[in-house]
Amino acid sequence: MVWDLIVVGAGPAGAATALGALAAAPKLSVLLLDRHDFPRDKACGDGIAPHVFDLLSAVGVTGLVDDWTPVRRFVLTHGPVGVDRLMARPNWVVPRAVFDQRLVQAAQAAGAQLVRRRVRNLDVTADSVTVDDLHARYLVGADGAHSLVRRALGLPPAAAALAIRGYAPTPAARAASQVIAYGGGRQPSYAWSFDRGDGWSNVGYGERLVAGRPHPTRTDLLAQLEALLPGATTDGGDWWGHHLPLAGWSYRPRPGRVLLAGDAAGLINPMTGEGIYYAIATGLLAGRAIAEGHDAGSRYRQLTHRLLARHFRHTALTARLTESRHVLDAGIRAAAADQRTFDDLVELGLADGLITGRLLRGLLARAAPG
Repeated sequence: MVWDLIVVGAGPAGAATALGALAAAPKLSVLLLDRHDFPRDKACGDGIAPHVFDLLSAVGVTGLVDDWTPVRRFVLTHGPVGVDRLMARPNWVVPRAVFDQRLVQAAQAAGAQLVRRRVRNLDVTADSVTVDDLHARYLVGADGAHSLVRRALGLPPAAAALAIRGYAPTPAARAASQVIAYGGGRQPSYAWSFDRGDGWSNVGYGERLVAGRPHPTRTDLLAQLEALLPGATTDGGDWWGHHLPLAGWSYRPRPGRVLLAGDAAGLINPMTGEGIYYAIATGLLAGRAIAEGHDAGSRYRQLTHRLLARHFRHTALTARLTESRHVLDAGIRAAAADQRTFDDLVELGLADGLITGRLLRGLLARAAPG
């Protein structure tokens, strides 16, 4: 048969693609391919912003994390400078083994078929796409940071960061909080401790990779985590290194029958390492564009531009500015001084926020001479 849509990768971006397509056109034939059985672990910070659930509710998916504890407190530090406030809306910290399985089950309930398969070959013609021996009208690559689909399209790899993630018992001082401690190296460079609410925290450290400089080793990454958040590695396990393909100043999907979503498209916030919001947003838009049926690649480009173009410019600018420790410290001080400025900073880092006039004024008012 010829499938209407084949999605390579059944993580958040892939499952969201299926949900977006089937919400718009329930009779589409949609096949999800993944090399793993579910549930399966995935290296990630596990933080999920409420905006993700706003997007999913629009396609009828609700209640995915109702049995998990929301986290309201967000702590951001850089050496002696810090802010500790409640967020306007709570986040959730849910292991990907749980969240991804529930999301792919929602896609199956909507009508998608899931098959375990490692994709090896891709052939694109003017009329169809062939994935190994499977044929489709459209294909979405949602196969992560090392996307085979991206490579098959001849696209260069995105700029990247390298991180390590583990799980460790939550110390009392970091309970009920998401904590980020910025390091002293090239930004982004930070450790994190995100309380899951069940006595355990997702902990890790990551930094931007720089051309010409040796990549940090596992030992280096764990040492930085412990230096920035003392005790974070104590009794920890499930350590897993992973690459984060960072978004640039813009995202311009190519026209054609093959679309990319999430990490495969190189969409990680360069300021915070957040990626699940982008995965869900671009997956839903890719599915919607394909369901609309005409020139899906161009339609997808239009939809993503409308939602994310200004945001990507602002996150790229923020990432560039915060390479200066003076600017980074000024931003943290501004957030500590005013709740609404703090809320603006959270929106910029975790969803689709912008550099607001209030945030800019606070930054300028507290900038130290460099």
